[in-house]
Amino acid sequence: MDKALVTVKGQIVIPFKLRRKFGIKKGTQVYVYERDGEITIKPITDDYIRNMAGMAGTKGKLLKSLMDEKAKDASSPPAGCRR
Repeated sequence: MDKALVTVKGQIVIPFKLRRKFGIKKGTQVYVYERDGEITIKPITDDYIRNMAGMAGTKGKLLKSLMDEKAKDASSPPAGCRR
């Protein structure tokens, strides 16, 4: 089990071996939620999106929408930054 230090802003650094294992790179979005008294972080990677395909019964429309949104987010500068 790895430890992480919480900054004044509430940020943590995810240890390298976990980032590598779960495909988390700069700009990867994550879901953060509470379940059973624990904080869970789930990366939103291409593999995660593909694995979720078909669950909503939308015949791929939702997957295409999510992939398009992810591509758009990746090409946009972060809030408060200029290109």
